[in-house]
Amino acid sequence: MINEDYELDTTRRDAPIRISARGRAVLSNPMTNRGTAFTVQERRYLGLVGLMPSEVTPMGNQVRRVYQQYQSAKTPFAKHNYLASLRDRNEVLFYRLLADHIEEMLPIIYTPTIGEVIERFSVEYHRPRGVFVSIDRPEDIEQSLLDHGLGADDVDLIVATDAEGILGIGDQGVGGIEIAIGKLSVYTAAAGVHPGRVMPVMIDVGTDNLGLLNSDLYLGERHARVRGERYDAFVDRFVKTATKLFPHAMLHWEDFGASNAHRILEKYRHTHCTFNDDIQGTAAVALAAVLAGADVTGMPLRDHRIVIFGGGTAGIGIADLLRDTLVRQGMPREEAVAQFYALGSRGLFVDDELRLREFQRPYARPRSEIDGWTLADGTARGVSLGDVVRNAHPTILIGTSTMGGAFTKAIVKEMAAHCERPIIMPLSNPTSRAEATPADLIDWTDGRALVATGSPFDPVDHREVRHFIAQANNALIFPGLGLGVAACRASRITDAMIAAAAEALARRVNAYRPGASLLPSMADLRPVSAHVALAVAAAAAEEGVARAPLTDPIDDIYTRMWQPTYPAVEVI
Repeated sequence: MINEDYELDTTRRDAPIRISARGRAVLSNPMTNRGTAFTVQERRYLGLVGLMPSEVTPMGNQVRRVYQQYQSAKTPFAKHNYLASLRDRNEVLFYRLLADHIEEMLPIIYTPTIGEVIERFSVEYHRPRGVFVSIDRPEDIEQSLLDHGLGADDVDLIVATDAEGILGIGDQGVGGIEIAIGKLSVYTAAAGVHPGRVMPVMIDVGTDNLGLLNSDLYLGERHARVRGERYDAFVDRFVKTATKLFPHAMLHWEDFGASNAHRILEKYRHTHCTFNDDIQGTAAVALAAVLAGADVTGMPLRDHRIVIFGGGTAGIGIADLLRDTLVRQGMPREEAVAQFYALGSRGLFVDDELRLREFQRPYARPRSEIDGWTLADGTARGVSLGDVVRNAHPTILIGTSTMGGAFTKAIVKEMAAHCERPIIMPLSNPTSRAEATPADLIDWTDGRALVATGSPFDPVDHREVRHFIAQANNALIFPGLGLGVAACRASRITDAMIAAAAEALARRVNAYRPGASLLPSMADLRPVSAHVALAVAAAAAEEGVARAPLTDPIDDIYTRMWQPTYPAVEVI
């Protein structure tokens, strides 16, 4: 990376930083500023004499100081703002603090706090980060990407969003840039992807959020969300331009609406290096939890009956990856699909339902099958979750519905009556939208349920056993995936690479001890990401899509993982 103030080789974890700036310009750049950690000699050579207190502070003491400042912030939103301001003045120190407290700070820099940050973006606007491309000025896409200041070989990751499907809060317009910024912070903290090799992008196509459109402070394009051919042409132009300018970058799609997410992924996944975390990342971490749970039950995955409650983008993404895993294990595709029961807002997907989307239709059950069921809860809205559990006797229940409390005591007890170790995964975020709480699930099944959740929950004590609750957080998958793709310069991301990531995560689990979690702790993100990256790079090589296969895998991955420490300074 060459900047007017400094030069830095971002591909080497031990590379020195060559600083050409002097005086206040050094302190105003977050990549060159290290505050009171500059030595006496560095201060003299860089024109910093007298610009800060005399004491030279080791980085460890700086971390202690900024952590105390962080703790003084009273709300999660205030804590996020403090971290953002720290990143804007000293990026290395920000990532060192985050790495040292990753489990504590992940909910602050990402979900759930990021939702409030996105909602308040136009009101709380501070220093701009990322790239904004507008559907009203498609001719500016190339210039916008170039003005970010990175060269063709300098970008490993681009996280792009159009902000239509932000978390559980929907269309948030231009504020969606914050979801891309937060995601890339996790890539760096968890997997050591250098912060100088990433690019957040906001694809601004307007918004249907009337509150934003009627706000004088809104910063995005002030019109309804553009759809149809014009939208597709704009996205296509963006993809082609980004790929031309940054040919080795992975394009990560984030929080697109359900009507576009699957369609865009399917359009580009076979020709470009693209990844949708809401579909593939969610599916991979769910698969890892299911594989770990299946090992505990002693029942092969092929013998499980799986209910997906919430058959949207995330839910069907999970079903697709589980189905493909069964097929790779030798099960015919039709038999694999028959293991699933998917439900949406109108109940069980049935093959005579006209309003199903194309990606949902493969999981529709035959009407003739349902005609043989006894329906106690069926309504005008269709076959209910209770009816499905009562008739299908599932062994795995996965919730991606955002319907808080949908897994009722009656439903869970009915499931447990036909299954010794039910695997129950209420994955919806935030906590208020979780389909059930772990405490209730463990109580209603007398401690037999194997539980994974989308939000973090405290351990649950039941009959002298402490049950640690697995958090099925995508951060266990996507950072390592991105690192592995960057390390081997994969040209595409295949289904086998996604499955390899999930299987590598599952191997990091020892769930046989009573009460053990089905997934690793978020505190172990860095080693987990390294193992996921190794598996992804190996799968890429086997699939023939690794443009630079790893020759010494352990060392190749280790040396790619940037450490947030101050590099040696060379004054130029």
